[in-house]
Amino acid sequence: MINGISIEEYLRQKGVNPSYQRIRILECLVNSKSHPSAEDVYKELIKEIPTLSKTTVYNTLELFADKGLVLTLSIDGNQTRYDGNTLEHGHFICESCNRVYDFLVDTDALTCEGLDGFVIKEKHFYLRGICSSCV
Repeated sequence: MINGISIEEYLRQKGVNPSYQRIRILECLVNSKSHPSAEDVYKELIKEIPTLSKTTVYNTLELFADKGLVLTLSIDGNQTRYDGNTLEHGHFICESCNRVYDFLVDTDALTCEGLDGFVIKEKHFYLRGICSSCV
């Protein structure tokens, strides 16, 4: 469930046809705290849906990102990861274990100089370091 409604209804509200594969892909993302890659999603769901193709996963994730259903994270520049939590928050990337952690941040409270007249379309807040488990 998302915001008190079923995944199927949520997809419909966002203008996405709720096929079984799309429902399961979004459920996988919403229930994951690991910020999986498309490959991770595929590996997780192929056990349950043997007819699932990687192309379907990639296309579905692109559709979800376009519709604002998921956040696309390009944290290390090499691999795109996906986040089912679309509420404003930041990401901490551990340089030791490569885990990605969510944390709350109010990006509207941050001050930025030198952007007068700019139109900001997206806000991302990333921190890098060593997590408490790896210290």
